[in-house]
This record gives sequence, structure tokens and C-alpha cells, in this order.
Amino acid sequence: MNQVDLAFTPAIEQAKLIRRREVSPLELVQVYLERIQQLNPHLGSYFTVLAEQALTDAKAKTEILASTSELPPFFGVPISIKDLNPLAGVPCTFGNPALLNNIPNYDDGVVARIKNAGFIILGKTATSELGACPYTEPRGFPPARNPWNLEYTPGGSSGGAAAAVAAGLCAIAQGSDGGGSVRGPAACCGLVGIKPSRGRVTHAPVGDRMNGIAMNGPLGRTVADAAALLDVLSGYVTGDPYWLPDPEPSFLAATEVKPERLRIAYSTKILPIGEADTNCKQGVLQTVELLEQLGHVVEEKCPDFSGIVEPFQIVWQAAPASSGLPPEILQPFTRWLFERSGSAGEYLQAVYQMQAASRQIVAFFDTVDILVLPVYLHSPIRVGEWAELSPEETFQKIIGWVAPCPPANATGQPAIALPVGFDSNGLPIGVQLIGRPAAEATLISVAAQLEVAKPWIQHRPSLTVTSDQ
Repeated sequence: MNQVDLAFTPAIEQAKLIRRREVSPLELVQVYLERIQQLNPHLGSYFTVLAEQALTDAKAKTEILASTSELPPFFGVPISIKDLNPLAGVPCTFGNPALLNNIPNYDDGVVARIKNAGFIILGKTATSELGACPYTEPRGFPPARNPWNLEYTPGGSSGGAAAAVAAGLCAIAQGSDGGGSVRGPAACCGLVGIKPSRGRVTHAPVGDRMNGIAMNGPLGRTVADAAALLDVLSGYVTGDPYWLPDPEPSFLAATEVKPERLRIAYSTKILPIGEADTNCKQGVLQTVELLEQLGHVVEEKCPDFSGIVEPFQIVWQAAPASSGLPPEILQPFTRWLFERSGSAGEYLQAVYQMQAASRQIVAFFDTVDILVLPVYLHSPIRVGEWAELSPEETFQKIIGWVAPCPPANATGQPAIALPVGFDSNGLPIGVQLIGRPAAEATLISVAAQLEVAKPWIQHRPSLTVTSDQ
């Protein structure tokens, strides 16, 4: 197997190759570090590359491999961590250059789980400042770019993570989603991304600052990879404010389960925001046509999301003010959000309103198993396309782009984004499936069924597979 093929091999298959001693952790890490050195200057996918640390870990794991067969599930597989999640001894910038010397002395809860699963961490991936934007262009850092077309964004705020996986700069990635920040980059870059149910993944050791709208989740090249990483990330940690039982069987096992005949709703329109453009609309229609061919019952209908729009915005825009950072070090858009943050009473009133509206949305799923929506309402924007807009104008542009994503954050329901085709600029198009609360297994089974019916993994960005790689 050549180095390009090895770099694009799914993480589960890489783990199998390591167990069979057909490739070593050291060889894998060397492949990825070489690709990062060649391609990251063009992509801006990593803020911090941990070359020395990754090589040391890979050498140690390669030695262990020679003496034991009792290995964790992803032993020796390279992964990336989003730079919103602390990794002990490594800068955690939150997308702000003033924090380049912010060195945490602890691992985030999901980072600890990733280490325990045997992964090797290659570095910290690019994020928008405080995760506030659906594109990844924080001031003081190179913008993250889409490996399918460098003029366009890979999305955000997990844009660096998505670009890294799509370009073969890591096997799989951890991201987080507070309003589409896993699903959007997955759609922009042709990946599978899962926003888990509220309580599925811990926020330990510090806690959740956003009333449960944000969850850590996986970005992978296949449904099985994303499901297996979700298995790793899932589980209660003492003191979590809300939690779900561990899946039984595993989410990975759900990829092998043929789903029963399901009731599936769909829409290309998000009330009260608007309708998807031609590319994104076609992705939804093709997907539901395929679902119907697979034996599911399909109907065009959708909840009215009007009731959550304003309260969700109030909760979401409070995050910069809750960060503890002084507003003067924030870039204009994030500072504008900070300054818009209201009183504690206004915040709690918005939480109450969001919960009340969420009940009505979740009730829609009493008679529906899955809702199929576009991920975003139009194709990816160009890098810098909104850079000259005022914060108010930017905010409205964001709402008009990401509108299909926040409802699942507000309600706490699971959602999975899948690649389904390409737009007229050669950029991937994605759709999302939203499920009942705690029903990730159903989503994963249907997503795997779609993946078999319409495979995607053969697609690779041409930039990343040139002959000199």
C-alpha cells in the first residue's frame, strides 16, 4: 500500500493493520507528519503540530506492539484534537493569538478518553475564535481552507479538523458542535460528522457553559469510523449534569444492523429562515428518493422552528461573555457577541423559552423516526467572503446559512451529516439526519445503509493525491 492510500485508509482499518503487524504506529505517524509538512501550509488545518510528541508516542507504541496483543481499540491510530479542548502541556488558544501561551495542566474529558483508546495525537486543529463562526478564519492565524478547493472555507468551527481528515492529514478527528460546528464542516469537506444527543458525551472536568446545546463529536471518512469514535467519546463522568446510558450494543455494531422500515420526514425549507439553494435542495431530494427505494416511508413535512430562533441566539451568543476573556482581545465579531450578551435573568428566560419550544419540536418525532434536512442552506462561502461585513451583517449571513443545524442543538437530539454529492464548484454537498432523543443507533444504521447504497470513500481531493505525495 502506498503512502497516499495508507493516509486515506479508514481509522478502523488502520487499527486492524497495526494489530496484524502490517504497519506500525511509527510508520503511520511518519506518513501523516510528512503530509502535514507538505499540505498544512496550504490548508491551515492545524494550529499546533505535535511532531516530536507524536513520534515519541509512536515509537513507544511500536515497541509495545512487539510484546503484547492486549491493545485498546485504536492503538497507534493518529488523530487530531480541536483547539477548543485542553490537552495537557500544549497551547490551547481557542482561536485567539493572545492565548498562545495558555498551557493547560489537564486533559479535557474527551481527550482522556481518546488517549485511553490508544490514539496518537498529531496536533491541535484550527477553530474560529471561541467556536463562534461557521468558517475558520480567526485573526492572527492562517485561514483554514477547503482541500477540495482552496478558495473556499472548510466550514467551522471544526473547520481545521474537517480539512485535516479530508486532506489525509489525520485518520479521524475530534470536533464539537454548538450550532452545526461538526455537521457543517463535515458537509463542506465530504465527511461523516455526528452531533450526539445531549448527555451522551461528557464535558468533564470543567462542565458545560452553554446549557447543553454544544456536544463533542467525531469527524470521519466513513460511518463506521465516526460511530466507533463516538463509542470512545461516550459515557458518564462523575458529576456530569446530564447523562445517557452507554449504548448496548455499541454504535459501531449499529452499522451492521439493517434498519427496519422507518417513517422518514424531509424538508428543504427551514421556517422561518428560508429554503435551501439548488445544490443543497437536490442533495436532500436525492437522499430521500434513495431512502424510499430502500423501503422506508417518506413524507415531506417539518416542524416550524420559529419558536427557538430568538432564544437559541441569546443562549449561543452568551458564550463569549462566559469565556472569562476580556473583550478587548477579541476580534470584532466575537466582541460584538460579547457586548450583546444580556443579564443573567434574560439568559435564563431564553433557556426557558428554548426548552418550551424544543418540547414542541421533539413531539414531532412521536410519529416520525428521522427528519432529513440540508446541513446548510447554501454551498460553502469563499475564504474571506464576509470579512468586510459589519458584525450585524455577518450575524444575519450566518443565520441564513446554518439555519438547519441549531434546532438539534436546542432540543438535544442526535444528528448525523453525510456526503451525498458535489456542487457546481466541485465542493461536497451534505445532508443531515436528525433522530429521536438518544437514538444515535438508528441514525447510524440508516447512514450505513445509505453509505452502502451510494459509496463515497473513493473520492479524494486532487490536491492531496498528487504524484509527489
